[in-house]
Formats: sequence, C-alpha cells, structure tokens
Amino acid sequence: MAAAKEAALAYLASHQVMTLATTGPAGLWAAAVFYVNDEFTLYFLSAGHTRHIHNLTAYPRTAVTIQEDYSDWQTIQGIQLEGVVTLLEGAERQAAIDRYQAKYPFLASAPAPIQQALFKVGWYRLQPDRLYFLDNSKGFGHRDEIPLN
Repeated sequence: MAAAKEAALAYLASHQVMTLATTGPAGLWAAAVFYVNDEFTLYFLSAGHTRHIHNLTAYPRTAVTIQEDYSDWQTIQGIQLEGVVTLLEGAERQAAIDRYQAKYPFLASAPAPIQQALFKVGWYRLQPDRLYFLDNSKGFGHRDEIPLN
C-alpha cells in the first residue's frame, strides 16, 4: 500500500486541475479549479458568487477527480476522492496562498489586477476522508484505496 500512496502523492504533485462535484441549492454542478496539495489535503481558490461555492457553503461535502485526457484506457491513472471543504481565514489562508504561489510561480509576474484578485477571492481547504488512486496499467478499473490517517 505504501507504493500506491507514493504514486498518488506523485500524481497530485504533477497535476494542476481538479474537478469538484457539488450539490446544493443551485443543483448538481461540476467545476474545474487549480489546486495545490499538502500531502492529500488540497487547497483551491474561487469567487464566492460561483455556483460551486454556493453549493459548498450549503453542503460542504464534495467529490473530486483529477486525471488527464487519455486516449488509451490502459494508461488511465487518476485520483478519486471525497471530503469536506472549509473556507480558510487568517494564517491558514495565507499559508494556502503562499503554497499556491510556490506551485504557480507565473503568478509573481501576472498583471496587478490578477495578483490583487488572488487576495480578494475565497481560499478553501478540501480535507479528504476517502481517496483512491486509479491505475489501469494494473488492470481495467484497478484502484487502490489510500489510507488517510
């Protein structure tokens, strides 16, 4: 299981976009967002007026996938997880911003309005309570559940 955990962490570190699946007052919705991870904890930003944030505010549980657009099913790998999203404040919010800027260094040279927007939007933590690493190279639909404690 240690090999699957390391493979999942490497996969998270080498990818940038996760798709959030939400439900709530705005109905079912999916949204792709950039993320940064600390082990299996994921951090992302989003504007409070978006449909997925309205849903997450009312019902903070979400499901997520992280994958590429594969053309050969035998090479498919990815992450499937579920967990709880929390709006960040204070030092934890700043730590998420710092981590995000380290992963995406192009932000340092982004135009001032984009840099300012990073401090105006909401920053969120997704704490998974269940996570799978899918790896079809080990067989169709092969996935390992990764222990998170």
